[in-house]
Amino acid sequence: MLTFEDVRHNQEVKTYITRADESLCALGFTEHSFAHVTRTAEDAGYILETLGYPERDIELAKIAGYLHDIGNLVNRSNHSHSGAVMAFQILHRLGFDATEIATVTTAIGNHDEGTGVPVNSVSAALILADKSDVRRTRVRNDDISSFDIHDRVNYSVKKSVLKINEEHTLIKLKLTVDTKYGSVMDYFEIFLVRMIMCRKAAERLGLEFKLIINEQQLI
Repeated sequence: MLTFEDVRHNQEVKTYITRADESLCALGFTEHSFAHVTRTAEDAGYILETLGYPERDIELAKIAGYLHDIGNLVNRSNHSHSGAVMAFQILHRLGFDATEIATVTTAIGNHDEGTGVPVNSVSAALILADKSDVRRTRVRNDDISSFDIHDRVNYSVKKSVLKINEEHTLIKLKLTVDTKYGSVMDYFEIFLVRMIMCRKAAERLGLEFKLIINEQQLI
């Protein structure tokens, strides 16, 4: 049975992730390369594993997390849709089962806050994992004086942790923010829609979503 490792080590996949990130770099976006997609894959897998989902669902969530941003190779606009089509073709060539291809492509096609909806458990896990990856190391710009709001917000986050409680009733995104570089209001200005999407994704998994910044609960 084909696995996440088969996808992760596939040279075609590596090329598309690299080139997609190069395009975003040219546009001035934060890092969307192997660090981001690997963390997204790991967190999506963690969510379903912690909630006791079947091993194969966990594997598919990790695959969806790893492939979710390849559509940026085509264009940033509608990248979730083009990425889903690309993932369909890749997984089909690798020999994945049609039902598994459907699950992964549906998750990828629904991960962006513009049009996405957490339509199934894999989709919900991907949304939560992707939208919670806010951290200083995603900022490429070395000149702090020229930071835009996205740079400021990401750079201000010294630590981010996505955690499900022991009772499996809550999923918390805990951020440690250095307000010297970005305020809590800056965070909400650019991420409010994403946090609302995370709340809906958590509900799809039977969880309540909480956002905690500097030990203060905000959502």
